[in-house]
Amino acid sequence: MAALYGKEFDVFPAVSLTSAANLEGMKCSGAFYPEAHLDGAKMAALAAVGHSHMNFDTVAPYFSILLEASALGSEIDWGDGVRFPFVRRTAFRKIEDISICPNYMEKTELQQLLRAIRILKRRCGNQVAVVGKVMGPWTLAYHLYGVENLVLDTILEPKKTKELIWDLSQVTKEFAAAQFEAGADIVTWAEHVTRDLVSASIYEEFVLEVHKKVLQEVKAWGPVVLHVCGNVEDRISMFERAGFPCIHLDSRNDIINCRRMSHDQVVIAGGINNPVVLMRGQKSQMERAVLEKIRAGVRMAGPECALQPIIPIKNLKYLADFIHRQRYEKITKFPDSDAALHKAQAF
Repeated sequence: MAALYGKEFDVFPAVSLTSAANLEGMKCSGAFYPEAHLDGAKMAALAAVGHSHMNFDTVAPYFSILLEASALGSEIDWGDGVRFPFVRRTAFRKIEDISICPNYMEKTELQQLLRAIRILKRRCGNQVAVVGKVMGPWTLAYHLYGVENLVLDTILEPKKTKELIWDLSQVTKEFAAAQFEAGADIVTWAEHVTRDLVSASIYEEFVLEVHKKVLQEVKAWGPVVLHVCGNVEDRISMFERAGFPCIHLDSRNDIINCRRMSHDQVVIAGGINNPVVLMRGQKSQMERAVLEKIRAGVRMAGPECALQPIIPIKNLKYLADFIHRQRYEKITKFPDSDAALHKAQAF
């Protein structure tokens, strides 16, 4: 938490701010997909493996990105041990049809996540950070009526699209507040506004101000981490303007450039490549990745996104243990000059 708040700390934290669940973890905990997406006790049991067996300093029980969409009417295929859940059928086909049922917070999907957070807070909340997660309004719109429909409506129905993003942001806000109340130490705000889906100008016009307004309320309850997959260097300054105190980044981003674009005002987390570095599990490759990210300015190192289920526990434990061997005083006393920063990145 000291690292998240921008304070000095001793040992670098190893974090998984989206989720750390894999097949081995399911076997260790006895909590398997698809039940572990929807049963609070199983969610908590599987999330706890992230600390007990992988040595991460976080436990995160929201393993998919579809709980809110399910609660609002989309039909979800919850997958199995090796398949991630996906939207089988969206709740709506047209923007005019979208409505938010007033009792969505009472739906089983959301209540079971809150139950999992309460269990984890009781079980290991004094040892590690309990991490909740919410879908941002832009992402939730994808899940409710489709990516193509949403992007097309920024052109055809800009006024209605802005109204929709605002309305859905209230779901993000209310669910985040409930998670903090249940005991979450951190809430990850997942928002798929990566450059390979939407332009920076669309983010600025349709999402930025909504993020800024809602985030001010959410941050009053606890710290929020923005997670975006893919490369976001062209909009990192907008995330800083929105007020996100921490950004969980994909490995495809240049950390030093992101620091520069955000005026070094945000804490950067994550950054370790999943499908190559963690999947292969070569120790030298993991060590190199950790040192490069830390020297570039990552304060909370860990996987870039949710884990592929077949990544073995031994790889993740080695990663976390190596991160813990790095001490703050020895690694991150950064000079001010750009040249020195680039030299550190090239280490």
